[in-house]
Amino acid sequence: MEIWGGNESVDKTVTVPGIDAWVYSRPYAGQERGGDIHFVSMCGAGAISRFSVADVSGHGNMVGEVANHLRALMRKHINNLDQTSFVQALNREFSALAADGTFATALLTTYFAPSDHLITCNAGHPTPLLYRARQGQWYFLKHDMPDHVDHLANLPLGVIDPTPYYQFAIALERGDLVLMYTDSLVEAKDPDGRLLGEEQLLQIIERLDTQSPETFCPRLLKALEAYRGGHPSDDDITLLLLHHNADNPPQQSFGEKMKVIGKMLGLIKI
Repeated sequence: MEIWGGNESVDKTVTVPGIDAWVYSRPYAGQERGGDIHFVSMCGAGAISRFSVADVSGHGNMVGEVANHLRALMRKHINNLDQTSFVQALNREFSALAADGTFATALLTTYFAPSDHLITCNAGHPTPLLYRARQGQWYFLKHDMPDHVDHLANLPLGVIDPTPYYQFAIALERGDLVLMYTDSLVEAKDPDGRLLGEEQLLQIIERLDTQSPETFCPRLLKALEAYRGGHPSDDDITLLLLHHNADNPPQQSFGEKMKVIGKMLGLIKI
């Protein structure tokens, strides 16, 4: 079992079965920690990996506490393919924040390596982007995409149960990309003060080469800097790029498989 992330500055590559991920996060004005939170988790068997990006208004210790709570939630639900309980717990966390005047959004994705499915739940966060390698085209990753599914016959019952936030799944193919990010990208301003917005962000991304995903984030950041006229961002910036390499989890012994199943069903405590 692994959980990695936080709300500090980072530029790192993380690999889990089926996915190569590049995480870039830079707090505003060179601060040590910011309001953007990022986490990557993987269950012991490598079958379930979870990627999350959250944006909390504010900075400093308060955001650090939210990051700690998010880490605890990920640890508690790390072996559960069904992210419903995770999302409901996160909803309670965000409701408590709202009562104190703090605003938060989150994007949660769960990758199930045995079937190559990515389950997505967007809690008020900027819309992620999906690149289909077969078509060579970018799309907004939304629940009304033509190839989304609301239920998966080969996944445990309840994986797409109703929650306060809509959940859906898509099947990834080798070479597909998923870009998760915080609102500083769509709220970037040109020298005349015009916001970039989602559609213009998509246009910028469509001009970037996708053949070298390891350099995609730096090239995107450079393009955004050019849009801002060379001015630094006026907010935290976080990018999380997923590249589907379609590798399968390592083979396990029968005993290891039974232990993992027990954890997924809640029979064995983590």
